[in-house]
Order: sequence, then C-alpha cells, then structure tokens
Amino acid sequence: MAGIAAVMGLGANQVVAQPNGGGGGGGRQGRGNFDPAQFQQRMMERYKEVLEVTDDSEWKAMEPLVQKVMDARRDTFGGMGRGMFGRGGPGGGGGAQPADQQGQQRRGGFGGTPNPDAEALQKAIDSKGSKAEIKAALDKYVASRKAKQAALEQSQADLRKILTSRQEAIATLNGLL
Repeated sequence: MAGIAAVMGLGANQVVAQPNGGGGGGGRQGRGNFDPAQFQQRMMERYKEVLEVTDDSEWKAMEPLVQKVMDARRDTFGGMGRGMFGRGGPGGGGGAQPADQQGQQRRGGFGGTPNPDAEALQKAIDSKGSKAEIKAALDKYVASRKAKQAALEQSQADLRKILTSRQEAIATLNGLL
C-alpha cells in the first residue's frame, strides 16, 4: 500500500506541475515559458534548503561555490550524448531536423556554451573526414573533456572545504559532489 501511495503521490506532483511547465507529450513543447535564470534560482534555493543552511552569511559564502560546481558540471557534460540522438537520430543525417533541434544541438549541455571541440569533431564525422582529421579532432575533444573534468573536481574540492560532514554527505547524495 505504501508503494501505491508513493506512485500516486508522484503522479499528482506531475499533474500539478504540468500547467507551469507547459507542453506535455513531445517534451519540447511549451519551452517558450522556460526561464533559465528562474530555474537556476530555484536550484540554488533547493540546495540552500537541502544543505540545511539557515544563516544568510553562511549561504553568501557557500552560494558562489555551489554555483561554480553547477557551472562546471554543466560544462563537463556539454556536447556529450550527440551520437545517440543527435544528427537525426540513429543512422543519421542532420539536414532533416527542424531548426530548433539543430539550434539545440549547437548549444552546450543544459543551456551551456557551445563546445567548439565537440562541434569540430562532429563536423569531421559528418564530412567523413580523413582518419588523421578525425583522430586530431577526437584527441582535442578528449583533452577538453579532461580539462573540464579537472575544473569540476577542483570546484567540488573548493566547496567541500567549507561544508560540514553532514552537508558534504547531503551534497554527495544530491549529486553536487
């Protein structure tokens, strides 16, 4: 019975949330009302709450470090996942994609900045570049991913320095660390 109640509760949350998020069905519909700044503010408020920060001065010290981790995480994942659904899905050619999907693909992950190394690698793949061209683009892309991963790890280490043990555990369980 507890499982049924949990499932019903989750379903109710989705129904209540739909008018604000708009759309439904296709996933991309209703995105015109999406405000990244508002979303980011809600995320920061959520982290403040979940990390049990009640002192505003403590949050003022912690907030930029949390933001830095969030930004580094977004940059780390930018440009990944193109192969499965990018460029027209499995098997190919991106020319048939609607303009909004092509534009979505050029941006980094989760609204981040474009990754020129990922774009160069994708261009080499799409143009069926030579083995040397693809290898060079791949090496550059892998190096940029490693640098972004190192930046993420450094920002997480900086945040970890100011967290209590309890906050560190909470942050880890919530995907921040």
